[in-house]
Amino acid sequence: MEQMTKYLDAETLTADGANGVSYAYRRLGPAGARPLVLLQHFRGNLENWDPALIDVLSSSRDVVVFDNTGVGATTGATPTTFAQMADDAIVFLEALGLDQIDLLGFSIGSFIGQEIVLTRTALVGKLILASTAPQGAPGMHGWAPDIIQAIGEPTTDAEGFLHGFFTDSAASRAAGAEFLGRIYSRTQGRDKDTTWQTRNAQYDAVLKWGTPNYGLLQRLNTITQPVFIANGDDDRMILPWYSHLVASLIPGAFVKLYPDAAHGFLFQHAEEFASDVLKFLDS
Repeated sequence: MEQMTKYLDAETLTADGANGVSYAYRRLGPAGARPLVLLQHFRGNLENWDPALIDVLSSSRDVVVFDNTGVGATTGATPTTFAQMADDAIVFLEALGLDQIDLLGFSIGSFIGQEIVLTRTALVGKLILASTAPQGAPGMHGWAPDIIQAIGEPTTDAEGFLHGFFTDSAASRAAGAEFLGRIYSRTQGRDKDTTWQTRNAQYDAVLKWGTPNYGLLQRLNTITQPVFIANGDDDRMILPWYSHLVASLIPGAFVKLYPDAAHGFLFQHAEEFASDVLKFLDS
């Protein structure tokens, strides 16, 4: 039986897009099924994906993770709208020759995922939105002061990350510490750090996305793909009630909230979430 590559050992590859951007990406898992493409969170690069999550997903799926324009080792400048980030992601997918995928977007990656589905509908088979909210929703114009201070400063530390991504319970913080240990286990061939330009551009995009506009909510009514929405039950960055709002706007979408978990629920409950994703994709 062929030995499957683990995420910590996966090679970083590059793909040249028609827009002149050289995209950094990693791809692992068996070929054959529709590739599962992942879209990363605020300021995150290839190293911020949990190996425990990726290894379960790639045990039976062809998984693609990448740095979008200006992020990590990918060239160019990070755009200031999620619509442009979606267009850039589509260019990357075209560079790989992918014309049918499943999509998992986490946090701002879920905003980009919404834009991709609305822009290139035939591209996406199934959609997973983790820690998500719709464009124009009330209360989304920026994050709470303690959250943006924890994750938005020029230099972030473990304590800030734990505050932003995990709850204050002993169990959640312990899971967060274990997650940090996993993502720093890779010592060779690490991705480039995200820059201050990326931070500012992505937060500009967050503020534009969160400017209240109730008419924009109706865009999601046009999504016809099967959609699985997930979050922690105590997410302070993107409140769980937004998951229910998105589900109410997308026909047939369903929600699962993971217990004693915040924004990083998919890392705290990596095996359970990965199992739920695989069941959804196989259903």
